[in-house]
Amino acid sequence: MEPAILVLVGAVVAALLALMVSYNRFVRQRVLIDEAWSGIDVELTRRHDLVPNLVRTVQAHAAHEREVLAGLVAAREAATEHRADAPAARQAYEDRVTAALAQVLVRTEAYPELRASTSFLALQDELAHTEDRIAASRRFYNGNVRAYNTRVRTFPSQLVANAFGFAVRDFFELRDPSLAGVPRVGPDL
Repeated sequence: MEPAILVLVGAVVAALLALMVSYNRFVRQRVLIDEAWSGIDVELTRRHDLVPNLVRTVQAHAAHEREVLAGLVAAREAATEHRADAPAARQAYEDRVTAALAQVLVRTEAYPELRASTSFLALQDELAHTEDRIAASRRFYNGNVRAYNTRVRTFPSQLVANAFGFAVRDFFELRDPSLAGVPRVGPDL
């Protein structure tokens, strides 16, 4: 074989290998993002599962807070109905749950017997841990989305992304800056 043909064959093989490696990296990153989203979903579901227990506990000590509790239940139900939505579509529903939880927990300050209840204290502790895990899961997810989106938007991997339909993914962020902190759920409300 002539040297020019060998160089051409080598260049084609190298280009195909580079294409295959880039494609596989996109697939791995996309799977990692899906796995990270699954982690957020698990924690959000755990939070949704805690809401009925919190409502029952608060109702037993503060029956006239029905409106606030009804708001929390409605926010939880709406978020639960949208579990299959994409992260960007689901954000607003989860923000409402966070705001409603914060409102309920602020109202409990007026009930010393509720704050002294062992079941309420256990729920507060579990909710605080769940909120911390949601924040950690969100950071992990958003970090993976950032890395993936950077690859989708930079050259030469942008060529592979466009050719194979790898599109930018949405971040999962709080839209209301006042909700950026974990709701205060400790005994020192």
